Amino acid sequence: MSGAASGRFWCELAFVDGLVQPGVAIEIEDGRFRSVEVGSKPDGAHRLEGLTIPGMANAHSHAFHRALRSRTQAGRGTFWTWRDLMYRAADRLEPDTYFRLARATFAEMMLAGITCVGEFHYLHHASDGTPYADPNEMGEALLAAAAEAGLRITLLDTLYLHGGLDATGYRAPHDAQRRFADGTADAWAQRVDQLRPAPTQRIGAAIHSVRAVDPGAMRTVADWAASVGAPIHAHVSEQVAENEHCSAHHGRTPVGVFDDAGVLSSRFAAVHATHLSEGDILTLAVAGSTVAMCPTTERDLGDGIGPTDRFRAERIAMAIGSDSHAVIDLLEEARALELDERLHSQQRGIHPAADLLAMATLNGHRSLGWDDAGAISVGMRADLVSLSLTSVRTAGASAATALEAAVFAATSADVTDVIVDGRHVVVERRHAGIDVAAELAASIEKLMDA
Repeated sequence: MSGAASGRFWCELAFVDGLVQPGVAIEIEDGRFRSVEVGSKPDGAHRLEGLTIPGMANAHSHAFHRALRSRTQAGRGTFWTWRDLMYRAADRLEPDTYFRLARATFAEMMLAGITCVGEFHYLHHASDGTPYADPNEMGEALLAAAAEAGLRITLLDTLYLHGGLDATGYRAPHDAQRRFADGTADAWAQRVDQLRPAPTQRIGAAIHSVRAVDPGAMRTVADWAASVGAPIHAHVSEQVAENEHCSAHHGRTPVGVFDDAGVLSSRFAAVHATHLSEGDILTLAVAGSTVAMCPTTERDLGDGIGPTDRFRAERIAMAIGSDSHAVIDLLEEARALELDERLHSQQRGIHPAADLLAMATLNGHRSLGWDDAGAISVGMRADLVSLSLTSVRTAGASAATALEAAVFAATSADVTDVIVDGRHVVVERRHAGIDVAAELAASIEKLMDA
């Protein structure tokens, strides 16, 4: 699916200008909102029942992790034991199987109302670390998969050089990690410069983590991203052990190391940011950086609960992602952020529904370099997601409570229609071009059960 489209829609209720508005007539031209009129009649336009919200942005995704869902839930363990299984899945992937699994995963995102994804891509080379004839073949597979699924993508091409960090220093990549590594930061930059995205695609940069990239190499990535105005993301302080090893070697927290390397800016997003010091939080705030939270993954892996009350207090923008795809449901991610904070603080209402929705829409798009998406407003990209207000989860909601019903009760199963750049990709809960469940089952079976 490609190209922008035009059309007319009428929304029973729509979230416009920070409010749930009734009878919203929308005209789309060349993939953008030409007009948005509140209090209108259908007048022959395509009807969207329930509550219509802007398209949601998945700020942090590893598409191939979708194959791990349910396979990591037996027995005890930690992030590190989960990682071993992830490595085994990564070792089996080739461009064709990666494409098929990613296409199905991105289509599942479409069914969940996600219109843009930030794909944190570090699976670059063949299983022994040898580059493919086209050194970007795996990245191109992801771009092609997103195009066929029908959503926009920011490919966050990720630098990964080292196999780990402890008090003695950096270790060489081993086994599955070898296919992640480009050898040097300069080689990474040369490879990324060869990527040619379509108009609905962008190339961003990522630093895998402080344990996989040394400060000198971080500077190269930061310089590359600054030269092209690209977003730059990194896993930051996801694990206590990561902080301890970083402090033992560098004498600094991961945020401090990124700051010293010139990585932090308004284009930077700290993914997870679960175990930050007060100084780390203030440093991110001064830089104007974003935090990308992934609550369902963070709880699935036992990572911990991030200090979102402090992020709010310091006006640090928060975006959300589905990361390892324990579930793909940004409504669940959004409310989990508030509900986890309630457990932490024993208080309610730290993050109101409108703020949570902004994290899933406007903030997420901005963190991925799409400043023209995430709101139903004239001139913006025409992304719409309609949610049923008559399911067993949302029945009884009124116009006055529709937003809270959507954010705190609805799930991805309540998404009925999805429009991306004016194209009606999901119609009455069905993807227009892909049998999503069948493709997920087939691609995962091929990868994991062969």
